[in-house]
Amino acid sequence: MKKIKFEKALERLEEIVEILEDGVDELDKIVDLFEEGSELSKYCNAKLETVENKIETISEKLQKEETKK
Repeated sequence: MKKIKFEKALERLEEIVEILEDGVDELDKIVDLFEEGSELSKYCNAKLETVENKIETISEKLQKEETKK
């Protein structure tokens, strides 16, 4: 997947969900949207996991620094 900001990916994912919920008549279009949504979902989940790991690392580092004082 090309580089895309998390917020834009999430916004597009929400659009896809709305389109699918409203109903799509063409099977090929449904499959294309589902595929795009799946890729965006994977990307967003990976991005969130990366950020979560960074926050945990920073928190642990801060806790270690605080206990040294």
